[in-house]
Amino acid sequence: MLLDLAWRLGRPLLFSLDAERAHRLTLGTLGAAPSLWAGLLGALAGGPPPGLARSLGPLRIAGPIGLAAGLDKDGEATQLWPALGFGFVELGTVTAHPQPGNPTPRLFRLVPEQGLINRMGFNNHGSEALARRLRALRDAGRWPSVPVGCNIGKSKITPLDDDSVAADYLASVERLRDVADYLAVNVSSPNTPGLRSLQAVEPLRRLVQRVVPAAQGKPVFVKVAPDFEPEDLAQVVEAIVQAGASGIIATNTTLSRPGTTGRLGQEGGLSGAPLWPLARARIEVVVRAAAGRIPVVGVGGVHRPDQVAELLGLGCAAVQLYSGLIFEGPGLVHRLHHELARG
Repeated sequence: MLLDLAWRLGRPLLFSLDAERAHRLTLGTLGAAPSLWAGLLGALAGGPPPGLARSLGPLRIAGPIGLAAGLDKDGEATQLWPALGFGFVELGTVTAHPQPGNPTPRLFRLVPEQGLINRMGFNNHGSEALARRLRALRDAGRWPSVPVGCNIGKSKITPLDDDSVAADYLASVERLRDVADYLAVNVSSPNTPGLRSLQAVEPLRRLVQRVVPAAQGKPVFVKVAPDFEPEDLAQVVEAIVQAGASGIIATNTTLSRPGTTGRLGQEGGLSGAPLWPLARARIEVVVRAAAGRIPVVGVGGVHRPDQVAELLGLGCAAVQLYSGLIFEGPGLVHRLHHELARG
């Protein structure tokens, strides 16, 4: 496949650069001419095989593999991702207030382990800027053919009391509900001080109970962390279900360092292949606790066809990936979907 050949040739150059610089170079290049790149990459990769289309709650997705939040925070290349074969796309995380994120360096590759450690801190241009960009796409008739979701988080400057937190999230909901196909509430990033305290059962229930009606019928998913004991995670799932969410995304990055990751003293959330065993175990807990009442999207270290099949076999409605794309290249989604179609 030409995409795989191009990746083998280009990867050494990109990996010679600082991880965040390589990310910005790639996204900036793609975002400068997204329609052109979408046409080119679509010809090389294409969408999922037709037999893989399915429902994700109220959404109809083209295939079970979606783009996880974090890769395209500000929607710079929204049109591009379906051309690589993604069945749905999640942008963000964005916050109500634009913010620069944490000091650099803040993104680190663990190349032998195919993992990433990040402490980005929700660097983004703000939910208003993303809403304007997405509205322009819709108005120009260039909206992707697959669902596009927006992942929203808490601004760093916002206090952690219930009313302040709710107002912060609701500002982003009100800006994005008319342009996104779904919303994802992120209370599980480890890189915003105090954010994970919002995953406690009662604060989370109260927040979701305010976000769901504010979304005015737009599906609301909640993204949870893997760093729970199973019994605590089951209670979190129950709160999410009772609060009226449309689905759960499990899991976010981990503060733990499973396996031999190197850089054990490096702060931040770990993603990629080392996360897989922990994520898979926690995803099973979430699926069991959700008990078919709302769909679960499995994410965390997915980069092989057997992992996709395993999560779908557990009962996930879909999966997402991000880090795998960094290490395996832009042909990964095409390969995974076609392996899945072959059974």
